[in-house]
Amino acid sequence: MSRFRSIPTTRTSSVLALIPLLGGVALAAACTSTEDPPDSTPSMAAPTITSASANPTDAPAPSASTPVTIPTSAFVELPTELQKSPRRTTPVEEALPKLCGNEFGTGGRQVTASAAMTVTYQKAGAPTSNTPQGMIHQVIFTFDGDGASAYMSRLRTAVQACPSYDHSGSPGTVKNEALPGVGDEALLLTRTWAETNLNGDRTGRTATSQIAVARVDKAVTVFNDQGWEGTSGNPTTLDRVVRDGVRTVDAWQR
Repeated sequence: MSRFRSIPTTRTSSVLALIPLLGGVALAAACTSTEDPPDSTPSMAAPTITSASANPTDAPAPSASTPVTIPTSAFVELPTELQKSPRRTTPVEEALPKLCGNEFGTGGRQVTASAAMTVTYQKAGAPTSNTPQGMIHQVIFTFDGDGASAYMSRLRTAVQACPSYDHSGSPGTVKNEALPGVGDEALLLTRTWAETNLNGDRTGRTATSQIAVARVDKAVTVFNDQGWEGTSGNPTTLDRVVRDGVRTVDAWQR
């Protein structure tokens, strides 16, 4: 698949500096090999990160020999008309989706860094008094060697084994399909569940939201769309954010 080549027009001054994850020190003991077989169950450990100050300009692209720095500018920024509140840093383990298990938190020892941010969006042109329409959590993983491709392979196997799951006490289903024209390879998951109100009572309707995962060279980025207070997400907004976000990750790695 083709890769996006455009360069983001803005950069912010803050960065997330991350200590590389080395062997079993940063991952749980369940990760015992550099690469899980494609048909194996993903490891249950998400990579840990440490934040520190760093030079905000010309952050280095990932490499195996130097600590990886994922700058804030590597993450997508919402267009003004969709932005409900400024983006914010988020713990990786809170930003990753949860389905049948820890499908999205497995990276193995080839993960060199991870970081996450959250954007809160609204409908274009909505009054400022309106509640947000949803949130999109974005996680970026960087890898050594063929780790990014291996992650995508393990993820496909894991989600194919999870056609249904428990969505906060309601039965949920998962549909997965390829997302063409996004990065080097991409996957789109659509979750559907029985909608409930704030009291936990079913409304009789269904709700849906989407997860998109894209590989861009040696990085993988995960977008987790969550509708506001358990409502449906916005697939049109997610599609725009994913495509803008992949271009931004691609430009950062150059």
